[in-house]
Amino acid sequence: MMMWRRQATPDWLAGNEEQLRHCAGTQLAVIHRVGRKRILLEIAGTKRNLKAIEARFGGTISFLPRNTFTASGQRRSIRIGRSLTIFNARPSQCSQKTLVIPAGAAFGTGEHATTAMSLRLLEQLSRKLSPGWRLLDLGTGSGILALAARKLGATKVIGIDIDPRAIATAKANAKANKITGADFRVAEVRDCCQRKRSDVVTANLFSAVLLEILPELHEARWLICSGVLRSQEEEVVRAALRSGFDIERIRRRGKWVALLCNGKQ
Repeated sequence: MMMWRRQATPDWLAGNEEQLRHCAGTQLAVIHRVGRKRILLEIAGTKRNLKAIEARFGGTISFLPRNTFTASGQRRSIRIGRSLTIFNARPSQCSQKTLVIPAGAAFGTGEHATTAMSLRLLEQLSRKLSPGWRLLDLGTGSGILALAARKLGATKVIGIDIDPRAIATAKANAKANKITGADFRVAEVRDCCQRKRSDVVTANLFSAVLLEILPELHEARWLICSGVLRSQEEEVVRAALRSGFDIERIRRRGKWVALLCNGKQ
């Protein structure tokens, strides 16, 4: 495994983030560091894929040590409300309230603001849902939202991603956590919005994709969407309202926004 890194100004990121995410998907980490104006961008992947990104966007590529997560000083656990703690390495004791997503999983470990906000909205929502609720996770990545939903009481979850590597990672994470009732599928999210009604839909996607699929999600009781930049918040809110949702809660972290929407069903 290798790592692509680049220091970027906010203006550079604003002009290139959409194209960069198109190339890297959920593997892109955008790190805002306190007291520094420049933003650190990181993508873990194969040499071949990262060489193409380096040629287009600059930056540098280096080998990724196995202990990068610990050595870099990042957190070993993330507390999600009252109900769940996510670890990047297996703790001495596991329980219904723990979920392990390895640090080497390049498709989402809960550190990115969009994932972290979605997890917290999901945990808060789960407290008032009746037993037996079901979740559809669009753009599942490492499967972290779908697997967290199982830990939080969902009886059945479906995770969709167009990238076969992401689905392989999600299945491996489910097996490692001994979680059943999680169905991960390689598919285009646009084709899977309303095959079956779900109580909760989570969608950590580009805003352009969200705007396209929101009308197809109108039968969902609850929708958590993220991947929305603050500059795109107003447009996404309007689209959600037009699609029949009420906006229950908005979380903002840095330049990112996550929404909890009520489908009024």
